[in-house]
Amino acid sequence: MLSSKGKEAVIPALPNPATGSANPAASLSSLWAYITPALDHIVRSSTNNTTKAPAIDVDFYAGVHSACYNYFTSSRHDGSMSGIDFYDQLDKYFADAARELLLGAPQEDSDLIRYIIPFFNRYSVGAQSANRLLNYFDRHYVKRAVDEDKGWLTISDVLGHVAKTAKITDTREQLAKKLREKRTDELRKWGDIDAGPEAFVAAEACAEAASPVDRIVHISALAHRRFRVEVIEPLLAVPKFKKGTKVKKKILKTKGPGPGPKGRLARAVKELLESSEMEEEERARLASETATMLKKVGVRPDHPLRKKLAKTLAPS
Repeated sequence: MLSSKGKEAVIPALPNPATGSANPAASLSSLWAYITPALDHIVRSSTNNTTKAPAIDVDFYAGVHSACYNYFTSSRHDGSMSGIDFYDQLDKYFADAARELLLGAPQEDSDLIRYIIPFFNRYSVGAQSANRLLNYFDRHYVKRAVDEDKGWLTISDVLGHVAKTAKITDTREQLAKKLREKRTDELRKWGDIDAGPEAFVAAEACAEAASPVDRIVHISALAHRRFRVEVIEPLLAVPKFKKGTKVKKKILKTKGPGPGPKGRLARAVKELLESSEMEEEERARLASETATMLKKVGVRPDHPLRKKLAKTLAPS
């Protein structure tokens, strides 16, 4: 996904592939075959530019939009079923792309942060570009699914809150207000939603990424959620030792409670923050970008690593 060090090569826009007389909207398999090169180009192409995804030709861009529109509005396809099938394909695509990044991770903890940050930034801008490319699908299927209570926050998630605060005399409007209040409370955990529309959208994107994998979320949040599940969570996982191993015995002999074993990412962050061989500005930059990454992919604010980074980055 990232090219080797050196002068950045300009990646030309991906041209519209020749399809002959084939109709990309004829079936799910033909639609997926048509758009996969575009996804590969904007998500997986090797580039050192981590702030902008490679472009695709305007004709190809329009072709993808038209193919999606024709497929999802065709009377030959059931709108709901075709939507979930396509959504599942996207989910699998981002899962595969994220796993590729994890497989390439360096073995040394000291190298992990420098590896994962640029790769995540590249993956993230690709996900945002894919979100724009498939904007029609986002509006056609995702918005409808959210309206049908399949989104990141469902009625069942907030029933407990409503039950605790509801009164027998509450009207339907009052209950709806309590539901909105609960949603607002959840979003405040992810950002200052009073700062404006952009801040609100950013907070909701984080909340979507934090949701369980069976919830329907917007495409960029879908990609970020998969990055959390396939990359971040395995790196956060605390290693499990078999009973009776030397490592286990060593831990048991330690005086006091001790910190215990940590996952790779936690160890890498600890090494980053305690490094004496790095400029303070570079350390702060990497710590800040790590904190941003964890937030974007939906690692919750009360996670120990997020709290540690927040404390480190807080103004003194």
